[in-house]
Amino acid sequence: MSKPEYYIGLMSGTSMDGVDAVLVDFASGYPKFIGAYTQSIPTHLLKGLQQLCQPDRDEINRMGQLDRSVGLLFAQAVNQLLTQENISPNDVIAIGSHGQTVRHMPNLDMGFTLQIGDANTIAVETGIDVIADFRRKDIALGGQGAPLVPAFHQQIFTQAETNRVILNIGGIANITYLPANANEVLGFDTGPGNNLIDAFIQQVQQKPYDKDGEWADSGTSHPALLAHMLSHSYFSQPYPKSTGRELFNLTWLERQLAEFNHIKDADIQSTLLDLTCHTIANDVNSLSKTGEIYVCGGGALNKALMRRLAKLLPGYQLSTTSALGIDPQWVEGIAFAWLAMRHEHNLPANLPAVTGASRETILGAKFKAK
Repeated sequence: MSKPEYYIGLMSGTSMDGVDAVLVDFASGYPKFIGAYTQSIPTHLLKGLQQLCQPDRDEINRMGQLDRSVGLLFAQAVNQLLTQENISPNDVIAIGSHGQTVRHMPNLDMGFTLQIGDANTIAVETGIDVIADFRRKDIALGGQGAPLVPAFHQQIFTQAETNRVILNIGGIANITYLPANANEVLGFDTGPGNNLIDAFIQQVQQKPYDKDGEWADSGTSHPALLAHMLSHSYFSQPYPKSTGRELFNLTWLERQLAEFNHIKDADIQSTLLDLTCHTIANDVNSLSKTGEIYVCGGGALNKALMRRLAKLLPGYQLSTTSALGIDPQWVEGIAFAWLAMRHEHNLPANLPAVTGASRETILGAKFKAK
C-alpha cells in the first residue's frame, strides 16, 4: 500500500455559514476523502466580517484584526480535524486555504480580489505549510480570479459520452460546463445562490436559512418582481464573469423592492428562490439543452430549490455530486486541497477560458510552518 499523501482544504464561502476543513489523500492521483470538520463562526466574528464586506470607516484596522482572527479560526478547524481523524500534522503535506472573501471587484479599472485569514497564523498554529492567496495571480494575468473550481471539476468529473454541468450553489452560484468529446471547459458565476434567500430570512425571521425552502414554498412568486430582478445587466453579461455580495446583497434587494412594497414577505422569498433558479437555468440552457447536472454546495440540500430547478431544466438529469462519489458539502473543500497539491507539484490550476486570464499559471503562495 502506498504512503498517504494528505492535504487539507479550507473553505469559507460567501454565505459565511462556517469553515469547512477537509482531509484528502492524493496518493492514488484521485482525491480520496478521509474526513471533514466544520467550525462554526462565532457571532461577534461573523458580524465583524459582514460589516467589513461593506465600505465603512476604520477599515484597515478592522481588517488587520479580522485577518488574524479568521486565521486563528481556520487553524482551529484544522486542529479539530486532525484530532478527529487521529492524524499528526507531520503527516500532512500542506493546507490549501481559500480564506474569507471580503471584497471581489475584478471589473474595476484596476481589478482586485481580497481574502483574509492570515496564512502565517494558520501555519504557526497548526505546524503545517499553508498554500493561500490563490486568486490574485489570475487577476494579475487579466482574469477574474474566479471561479477556480472548474479546473478541479474538469480533472475529476469529465465524462466523454455526455454533457455535464457541475453546479455549485453557495452564497453565489457558479457552473462548470464539461461538454462531451470536447476539451474546452466553460465556467462562470451565474449570480445569487443562497445569499439573498439567506439574507432575507435572517432579516425578517432571524433564522440563519430557509430550511428545505419551506418558507419560499409557502409563498407565491411575483412575476413582475422576478422580471425586474432578471433585467439586471449582470445576467446578460457575457462570460468570463464573476460576482459576489458586493453586488447582490440586501442593499441591492431593497432597491429592487422599492416599487413592490405591497408584496408579502413569503412571496418575496419565493421570488428570490426563483431568481436563483432562473438565472442558473437560463445560463445552463444557453450552453446545451440536454445533459447531466450534478449539484454541490449548500443549495444541494434545499429541496424546493432542487425541485424548481428540475422543472426549468427538463432536458437534464439532475442529481447531486453524491452520485459521483463526493458529498456535495465537501466538494469545494476538496477542490482547495487539490489546488494546494497542484501548487506543491508546480502544476497550473487555472483555466483561462473560464477566468479570462492570459495564460495558465501556478496559483497560490506558500507560507512555511517553520
